[in-house]
Amino acid sequence: MSEKTGTAQIGVVGMAVMGSNLARNFASKGFKTAIFNRSYAKTADVLESHPEAEFVGSQTVEEFVDSLEKPRRIIMMVKAGAPTDATIDSLIPFLDKGDIVIDGGNTYFPDTRRREKKMADLGFNFIGCGISGGETGALLGPAMMPGGPKDSYAVVGPILEKIAAHYEGEPCCTWIGTDGAGHFVKMVHNGIEYADMQFIGEAYELLKGVGLSAAEAADVFATWNTGDLDSFLIEITSEVLRQVDAETGKPLVDVIVDAAGMKGTGTWTVQEALNLGVPAAAIAESVFARALSSSPELRKAAQAALEGPDGKVQVDDVTGFIEDVRQALWCTKVVAYAQGLHLIKVAGQEYGWDIDVAACARIWRAGCIIRAKLLDRISNEYAAGNLETLLEAPSIKAELAKSGPAWRRVAAKAVEAGVAIPGFSSALSYYDMARAARTNAALTQGLRDFFGSHTYRRIDKEGTFHTVWSGDRSEVEAVDTH
Repeated sequence: MSEKTGTAQIGVVGMAVMGSNLARNFASKGFKTAIFNRSYAKTADVLESHPEAEFVGSQTVEEFVDSLEKPRRIIMMVKAGAPTDATIDSLIPFLDKGDIVIDGGNTYFPDTRRREKKMADLGFNFIGCGISGGETGALLGPAMMPGGPKDSYAVVGPILEKIAAHYEGEPCCTWIGTDGAGHFVKMVHNGIEYADMQFIGEAYELLKGVGLSAAEAADVFATWNTGDLDSFLIEITSEVLRQVDAETGKPLVDVIVDAAGMKGTGTWTVQEALNLGVPAAAIAESVFARALSSSPELRKAAQAALEGPDGKVQVDDVTGFIEDVRQALWCTKVVAYAQGLHLIKVAGQEYGWDIDVAACARIWRAGCIIRAKLLDRISNEYAAGNLETLLEAPSIKAELAKSGPAWRRVAAKAVEAGVAIPGFSSALSYYDMARAARTNAALTQGLRDFFGSHTYRRIDKEGTFHTVWSGDRSEVEAVDTH
């Protein structure tokens, strides 16, 4: 028997940058870590590059599994989809009852639910764990969102919590719920991330609209990062805008092709919002904005055919307008969080996860891409009361009311100048529609009943009604279908 048999406390499969950095994180926290990659060359490279980690390297799956103490704890950092299934299938023949396999990839949550059931039927435990923070987070401490059997989390949780980011002494890792809950929450995290970046981009366009250079806008974002907009994305926006292209001497942002890519999580968020009937238009607009940016033929045709304002924002007080944009950006970000967290709440009810929304906001305060000062307030507000929406939280609604006029001024100026603000305007429309005593949906339902006999409810009676519509209004007759 090998000397390394059963010595490692945790095993990592997949030695690309995320996997190798996560393995180094485990080792740096004192955990004996086994590593494996389908191609042994990558394993060998990690072993050679990081002798200080004292990794246990293996050339075969059997040797890798055998190197772990029982119950075995294995985290996969491989591509989502077929590669994940293939990795699981390669591990199964060598696992024992009670072993725990963790998927740390960006996996679509229905796949996690399917895999958890498959593994449970075989007597194994499966955890789908959303991980945010990128390569640096994997190495220094990410935010982690594990979902799966709660008794399995009791076994792996102490390890994950130790390597996660910490905020004021609290680990940015907690058990989210059963089966696919962890990956669902990570998916929504990414949807909010899409929205956050879109809103920042819109704010930058507005700053450009009043004549600020990229370097001047960088200074504005740096200042904003010292206040209630303090966040990782605002911080790095300043750095990106300040970067000068070495070849042309222009701001690098002006050299980058304006077509934003997508890997799927934002799209999944919107799809799930639609499936569950949860309004998440501000997040959806950010996804569609990326799609439009990456539609060159459509944009080329529109640029040749369409006319409109030139994007220059006319204001008498530039400093005052910049402050308006700051307030509008904060309001819009709040709406995106409100939509995302409402989606998590509804999904928790629909799928039986019973998710603690306050805990989700709490573990996003450090380590992850959307980490922000605002999340501390959000987590406290959800912990203090059973909120239906973040927008009703006492401190949030007060700030929205205070900043509302600035938000509206910015939206009006943007429309007047021809600056596209799908995120800002969608979030404002959501705010107004949610607070409205009545919406235009009454007319929509009347139209549906006219052409399709879909019925409607009345404000003054119980039951469901259908009208026999006619061109002569005097012949309209209501039929109680209750």
